[in-house]
Amino acid sequence: MSERRLKELGLQLRPVSPPVANYVNAVRAGNLLYLAGKGGPPGADGKRPKGKLGREFTVEQGYQHARDTGLEILAVIRSELGSLDRVKRIVKVLGMVNAVPEFEDHPKVINGCSDLLVQVFGERGKHARSAVGMGSLPMQIPVEIEVIVEIDD
Repeated sequence: MSERRLKELGLQLRPVSPPVANYVNAVRAGNLLYLAGKGGPPGADGKRPKGKLGREFTVEQGYQHARDTGLEILAVIRSELGSLDRVKRIVKVLGMVNAVPEFEDHPKVINGCSDLLVQVFGERGKHARSAVGMGSLPMQIPVEIEVIVEIDD
């Protein structure tokens, strides 16, 4: 059902990018899949966007970065499970926003990923969530998101 929904939405998943350090993209423990933090894909120029919300990026741009990151997360889930249809539930989302100290719209930014997960998985995509600000993120990316997924065997 989720694979069909992805097609209905006209969404394409990119190949999974390798980890940038000494870790793996996901670890399965029982019926839970823990995804490592992911950033969004490179832009048309082949470079990842860099900057802070509230300085280089608006809330609307941050929302799109979080949505793009959500697509990267979906690609990891599919790669690990073989199909998005094996997702029983999205359990938890941790959204980290690279922001200036006075920025206060972290939840609006991370909604880009949360909205995508609900669009793809419906009720199974509704999740617990934290949306927090960071002084910096690796490579100065604007958003990093990690997810915990319950698997239906």
